[in-house]
Amino acid sequence: MNIAPNSYFGTRKRLTATVASLAVIGALGVGALATGTAPVLADAVRVEAPQVPSFADVVERVSPAVVSVKVKAKIEPAADDGSDQSDDQDGMNNLPDNPQLRRFFKEFRGFGDQGGQFGMRRFNHRGHNDGQPRPVAQGSGFFISDDGYLVTNNHVVEEGSAFTVVMNDGKEIDAKLIGTDPRTDLAVLKVEGDGKFTYVDFADDSKVRVGDWVVAVGNPFGLGGTVTAGIVSARGRDIGAGPYDDFLQIDASVNRGNSGGPTFNLNGQVVGINTAIFSPSGGSVGIAFDIPASTAKEVVQDLMKSGSVQRGWLGVEIQPVTSDIAESLGLKSEKGALVSSAQDDGPGKRAGIAAGDVITQVDGKDVASPKELARLIGAYAPGKSVDVTVWRDGKSENVKVDLGKLPAGDKQASNDDSKQPATPKADTLADLGLTVTKSDNGKGLVVTDVDPDSDAADRGIQPGDVITSVNSTEVSGTADVDKAMADAVKSGRKAVLVQITRDDANRFVALPVAKG
Repeated sequence: MNIAPNSYFGTRKRLTATVASLAVIGALGVGALATGTAPVLADAVRVEAPQVPSFADVVERVSPAVVSVKVKAKIEPAADDGSDQSDDQDGMNNLPDNPQLRRFFKEFRGFGDQGGQFGMRRFNHRGHNDGQPRPVAQGSGFFISDDGYLVTNNHVVEEGSAFTVVMNDGKEIDAKLIGTDPRTDLAVLKVEGDGKFTYVDFADDSKVRVGDWVVAVGNPFGLGGTVTAGIVSARGRDIGAGPYDDFLQIDASVNRGNSGGPTFNLNGQVVGINTAIFSPSGGSVGIAFDIPASTAKEVVQDLMKSGSVQRGWLGVEIQPVTSDIAESLGLKSEKGALVSSAQDDGPGKRAGIAAGDVITQVDGKDVASPKELARLIGAYAPGKSVDVTVWRDGKSENVKVDLGKLPAGDKQASNDDSKQPATPKADTLADLGLTVTKSDNGKGLVVTDVDPDSDAADRGIQPGDVITSVNSTEVSGTADVDKAMADAVKSGRKAVLVQITRDDANRFVALPVAKG
């Protein structure tokens, strides 16, 4: 069949117009065409996103104040014992011949575990022990004044003899160590420059809440200014690093090299200083610990003034108040710090504080735990006179103490009850599950046997322990113990507080009493 050209092209035009019309109808709807309104194209898809914080402005302002800290030290070579250990600086040659095991230890060589708990790490990248000056540590820090004072961690600089600060723009400046405080893991360095340095302020960390956004800036793995963000996960963490543990926990990524670096709030103020992470593997798992700004601010001020921190000293050994101990002493709660011994040359003993006292307040401030007492006393300067409230003999008493200076090393209370009697006569404290004898000097009872099914055994009393008092009453025979137990029953108490001495150290144990 023949089709005329005009007919063919006419048909094609009509089909094209029809398709275009259908496309317009699909986009605008039949109603729009029927009413003769002008065509209007549909809007692109848009979603109203929730407002989220951007850290860019904060980072831009604070980054010039954050630096990398390089530490050098001259390490003396190890003495030659005749064995070839030139390639065995970490004892690798003593490992079994297992390639995977060797690779594991080589990978994590240089990661230090100083936290006192499994997986708690303070990183310090060590150099080679060849007697030459080498970088042995690399961390972070930040300026706190425009004239060049900066803060970092003590564990970053502790083995150093030369220090270099690497600025945000890559410029390197020699620094001088002003002072360190190992107890809080803080250190202050000083650099000299022609101009003024960008610096940051400490925040009021009492206003920091769990859930607040924070930004960590530092030098992880030597990469230079690196920013990570997260939230405050917890407050008041005790990680076993020392007597002044009161860390902020954050979930911003913190790794080796971040030590000494700042954590900022969204106002650009330092809320904490990175010091440790929890990590079974050595890398970040989202649990990091910061020295709070309030602690850092006080310590840093002292270091800048004198190069060291002088803390008050009470001179007592303390232990927690458990529920059993609280019951035995008639305390309503488990708060406070139980004095296990008062050192002979300590200010506490001179003021009248004795073993068995429970310290509940210092200058009107409640003492929740032994850690809290250590922090409160440490915040005072030596020579300061403080009012210490103790729970003694069922009531509160106030004792005025002139604090001493915290010794450099831990001083233990002395005890001369070291000799054991030759052939003593054994007596039984059946209600406590103990067999005892009198000590040589007549002060206390020596435990010779412990019933394995008794409460005494459950609470760790062992043969060789010396019972020196029960409910703060000195004992020299079983009759003294029996009387103390009877008095406790009359007072309606369910336990007695037993003071024991072991290896020249005192501690208290609460033991239940039977009611006849």
